[in-house]
Amino acid sequence: MRVLRIEPEKCTGCLRCEVACSFEQAGEFNPSRSVIHVGAFEGHTSYAPYTCLQCPEAWCMTACPVDAIDISVAGAKVVSESRCVGCKLCTIACPFGTIFYDAVHGKAVKCDLCDGNPACARACPTSAITWVDDEPRDWLGTFAAQRSLIALSAIG
Repeated sequence: MRVLRIEPEKCTGCLRCEVACSFEQAGEFNPSRSVIHVGAFEGHTSYAPYTCLQCPEAWCMTACPVDAIDISVAGAKVVSESRCVGCKLCTIACPFGTIFYDAVHGKAVKCDLCDGNPACARACPTSAITWVDDEPRDWLGTFAAQRSLIALSAIG
């Protein structure tokens, strides 16, 4: 199975992934329309891209009352714009916060893996985001835990 591998240690915070994603998904260079985001840590000294992990549990699919989320050939959980009623239950159900509400269209949006050719991976100059054969996993958990310890030690 092909998945997006995210290695935050390689991310420089350039935001090229967000720009490429917004153009692919919304037809405009507008990071606010992207379904991948880059989080800043430690006063903008380290960064971590995050997007839908395409998790096997797919709580977003389970929560959708109108069955508007299907699995694509690329393995992505994809929101059907014609069936989505904009209730936002999927955004609440996602434990990773990676399915979003598009207020412009009144629908849920999430990573669809660009039909098997992710724009974010193509745009990443440091290979912090790559399209590889692997299993879906939480690539950011260890990174976030380490950053939390650093932040907590600075406080106290």
